[in-house]
Amino acid sequence: MKRFIIGGTNSGCGKTTVTCAVLAALKKRGLNVAAFKCGPDYIDPMFHRKVIGVESHNLDSFFCGRDTLLHLLDEYGGRSDIAVIEGVMGFYDGTVGSAHSLSQLTETPAVIVIDCKGMSDSIGAVMKGFLSYRSNRIAGFIFNRLSEKLIPLAERLCAELGTEYFGCLPKSDITIESRHLGLVTADEIADIQVKLSRLGELAEQYICIDKLMNIGCLPIPEFEAPEIPHFSEAPTIAVAQDSAFCFIYRENIQLLEKMGCKIVYFSPISDKAVPKADGLLLYGGYPELYAAEMSANSSMLDSINSSINLGMPTIAECGGFMYLHKNLTDRNGRTYPMAGVLDGEVFPTARLQRFGYISMKANSDSLLCRCGDTIRAHEFHYWDSTDCGSGFTAEKTDGRTWECCHVSFSLYAGFPHINFYTDTWLAERFVRACIAYGDKNGQDKTNRPF
Repeated sequence: MKRFIIGGTNSGCGKTTVTCAVLAALKKRGLNVAAFKCGPDYIDPMFHRKVIGVESHNLDSFFCGRDTLLHLLDEYGGRSDIAVIEGVMGFYDGTVGSAHSLSQLTETPAVIVIDCKGMSDSIGAVMKGFLSYRSNRIAGFIFNRLSEKLIPLAERLCAELGTEYFGCLPKSDITIESRHLGLVTADEIADIQVKLSRLGELAEQYICIDKLMNIGCLPIPEFEAPEIPHFSEAPTIAVAQDSAFCFIYRENIQLLEKMGCKIVYFSPISDKAVPKADGLLLYGGYPELYAAEMSANSSMLDSINSSINLGMPTIAECGGFMYLHKNLTDRNGRTYPMAGVLDGEVFPTARLQRFGYISMKANSDSLLCRCGDTIRAHEFHYWDSTDCGSGFTAEKTDGRTWECCHVSFSLYAGFPHINFYTDTWLAERFVRACIAYGDKNGQDKTNRPF
């Protein structure tokens, strides 16, 4: 399987720009391309989808072990002509969840992006450091924002260090805006297709696409795929998806579908009620940017509240968790009523709260797990709550701990994001709860109060 990772020296070096440029060039050649993102990021895969027109998936070596990573790589990339995996932060950053870790576990070669603005010969020092720091599968480099007059220098440095020159992206006026959780989402950029098309043209001109296509033609190592049960009862899961709720692990949804679930999407911003369903997923996004619209949609707020209070199995993460509060305050100090399932307030803060990977130990039996079970998760949010819950005790690798999440036998609601492939029994327990709820309320789904 042809595959390679596009890593970087640091966050902001241009990994997403280079990845999208390469994807656009490969797509223009008529190739069947698969895209992946290393780590827990939601936004970068949105750009991949805009470029190649198919789903992009996350490969996270903190959430998943080697066998599961290889299964996902094979499942969603094995039938493609080539798979491109975008790294996370700097290549070595994050240790167990790093792009370096993913490269080693999946035996995938890596190409490192260097932001060359303000450098010339010092580029060589950066290259040498990355090549020699640890045992690695670095195949070569792409030089972002490189002055065209310095291309011979970059080529010479690669030759001197015994690595490959895979081209560059010169300085250009193509920019992708950022906000507090990283890049703005692809759907918010009016001229996104024009920008992505232009990036593809630059890639064909300056990046060695043919050389990239030939570095990673390697078999996927043998692995043991996770066992995924299929339920003939086929519960229906309602998934919130719109501008406010857009941080969705697609592999989570596809896993539910493999288990037999029917997925129906709805918009808490514009729809009037939760669709007829046996379960509810409220993932993250930017609810703070659409608080006025969501607060004005009182029929949806009432529908969400009554559905959850009547026992519909519900997972509400981060932005979805915020939506369930009594009130949400935005950056301008305006406070808006929300669904009122949880008697708390969410408010903005000046910096990321409890950012990073965590392990959560269950303090009681609940919807997703039993008391004492451990779930790996990730937090990434600027807003906080007056009541984050106490269903789990979270712990970071540095030993810090705190309580989090509201839980019951029908609810998981908290800031931490969960990937079902951490352990597929999380999805299995959720599906079983949805089936039981559907049985209780009539399988024909005609006598629902919502």
